[in-house]
Amino acid sequence: MKSYKISIITVTKNSEKFLSKNILSVKSQKYTNFEHIIVDGNSTDKTLDIIKTHKKNIKFIKNKNDKGLYHAMNVGIKNSSGDIIGILNSDDIYFKNTLEIVNKYFNKY
Repeated sequence: MKSYKISIITVTKNSEKFLSKNILSVKSQKYTNFEHIIVDGNSTDKTLDIIKTHKKNIKFIKNKNDKGLYHAMNVGIKNSSGDIIGILNSDDIYFKNTLEIVNKYFNKY
């Protein structure tokens, strides 16, 4: 079975309330061929501190010219290197084997 590289893009702006759970849900995946890209739209809360805490597990992009949510998603996509691209909102989490399930699905087709 082919192991596709999965790029997970999370867009943030003042996301301190849920971001740690988001990052930990990605980090805890058994499937390891992925990159987690976080694009931040100039947060003013503790979002950047949370990102710094997990910096070895993520690719961080400070979106200085923030033009909104979809612009930030496109910045993440342009900076991704995966075969598969997924968007995980900053207040959402992945279940235990989400990335493994995604890889198996793409191997079927």
